[in-house]
Amino acid sequence: MHIGPYLLANPLFVAPMAGVTDRPFRKLCKQLGAGYAVSEMVTSRRDLWDSLKTSRRADHTGEPGPIAVQIAGTEPNMMAEAALYNIERGAQIIDINMGCPAKKVCNVWAGSALMRNEPLALSIVDAVVRACAPHGVPVTLKMRTGWSHEHRNAVALAQAAEQAGVQMLTVHGRTREQGYKGEAEYSTVAAVKAAVRVPVVANGDIDSPHKARQVLQQTGCDALMIGRAAQGRPWIFREVAHFLETGTLLAPPLVAEVSRLLLAHLQEHYALYGEWTGVRSARKHIAWYVKGLPGAEPFRQHMNTLDTAQAQTAALANYLETLAEHSDRWPVIPSPEALEALA
Repeated sequence: MHIGPYLLANPLFVAPMAGVTDRPFRKLCKQLGAGYAVSEMVTSRRDLWDSLKTSRRADHTGEPGPIAVQIAGTEPNMMAEAALYNIERGAQIIDINMGCPAKKVCNVWAGSALMRNEPLALSIVDAVVRACAPHGVPVTLKMRTGWSHEHRNAVALAQAAEQAGVQMLTVHGRTREQGYKGEAEYSTVAAVKAAVRVPVVANGDIDSPHKARQVLQQTGCDALMIGRAAQGRPWIFREVAHFLETGTLLAPPLVAEVSRLLLAHLQEHYALYGEWTGVRSARKHIAWYVKGLPGAEPFRQHMNTLDTAQAQTAALANYLETLAEHSDRWPVIPSPEALEALA
């Protein structure tokens, strides 16, 4: 699969997630089988470009390409300028955010709120494509099925975006009204795929190899984007890739491998954020990894009291070493649905 001139390693993508898919996490997911990753969204507001948050999000040092950056905003010229700002900092692909359901984003008519104003949405697409074209940078678009159940306009927007020059579309199978509640539906995603010629990526509730195959079969899409299921389980990408290729499930990773990966991830995390911020922002990643494991809750509570990188890594290494005494493999935690199916 290609995005513009870029041949991707495989059709498994890491979803852009604010506060999660920073450079260290993207690199880890690519190391563990993801063929492509999109950055956290970067604001189109010029007055915020010099902020520490934006400077970190625009830092792609050592990240394997292609480098994809998502931009968010509501004004066509500002979005075009944001695209150029990120191209100057290494972006090779620009993704337009029309999928974020967060209130703080939608309240200013950015993210998925743009789907309520199709003329504005398409003006933004046109401006960004025009800005990127002279640099040979492809533009992609991520959106939802619509604003609400009664207002699903993904197909119409997808067709118009394709005509404007967008080279790939990602569709999350929920409306903005749903947020992340309920279940993703894939019939609208399939309808988008059938209506356009550019590659289409399915997103939403893809949390296992079997679900990945089901969504591909149901939608006919060219690729899959995985978000929340990769939190604390970044090896899901190689699990899905192995299953799609062979039809068999990959063995869970060794506890020793998870320990090595997580401790290395923390070091990159500290290097990007600095110790004070890094220790605190790493807590959520650690909590995702250990969720549901033996002794996880008291360990998490203890972790939240530690305020140095050395103490945090030592506590984690000790916990993982203890875990390894009980199992060579990372424990598989069945979902409620899987437990019900096994009953």
